[in-house]
Parts: sequence; structure tokens; C-alpha cells
Amino acid sequence: MKTITVNVSEPVYAEFRRAAQAMGRPTAELIREAMEAYRRERLMPRRDLTGWSPASLGRVLEPLRPDDDLLEEMTEATHP
Repeated sequence: MKTITVNVSEPVYAEFRRAAQAMGRPTAELIREAMEAYRRERLMPRRDLTGWSPASLGRVLEPLRPDDDLLEEMTEATHP
């Protein structure tokens, strides 16, 4: 683990200290967890499909039929 020095405002540090005392945990541990959460959510976000909105590509050219096989069409395009 790397030791660092970070300057934070007194109110922010006091809030972390109070929360740590209430949980019976070290303040540094809470700050490390906050940094890890920031890293996961902001620096290395996972890009899964649930976070994406559909894009409009215009009107439907031909409606799908029940017997259409989209997987076959996709794999034929990549593996002729």
C-alpha cells in the first residue's frame, strides 16, 4: 500500500471522522473505500448494455418476421 498526503477541507475530514467513529472503523479505511469507489465508478466505469440508451437509426425498412434468424445474419457477416 502506498502512503500519500491529501489536503481536504476540515468539514469533509470531520464528516469522515464522525462516520468512522460511529462505525468503529479507522478514518483512513473509509477514505480508502471512497477512493476505490470513485476509481470504479469514474475512472474505470464498466460499459454494460443496461447503461446505454437506444439510438434512433431512422425508420424500419422491413419488419422482422417470426422466422428471421438475426444471429445467423450477424455471424455470416463476420465469418463468410
